[in-house]
Amino acid sequence: MELSPKDCLKKAILDTQEKVRDYESHAKNIDDQEISSCFKKFAEEEGHQAVKLQELLDKCDN
Repeated sequence: MELSPKDCLKKAILDTQEKVRDYESHAKNIDDQEISSCFKKFAEEEGHQAVKLQELLDKCDN
């Protein structure tokens, strides 16, 4: 079954939000500052992607 563009965006948003949560969790649970900072950066980058995906989804809804 082929997903519509809107369905693909919804799935991508959910996947990206899950990555943000995972990276934030890793950042909090790892004592090594360099690794923790790296995961914090990844979470922020994924957050930016989630925002962009949501903007695209909002355009589809209009």
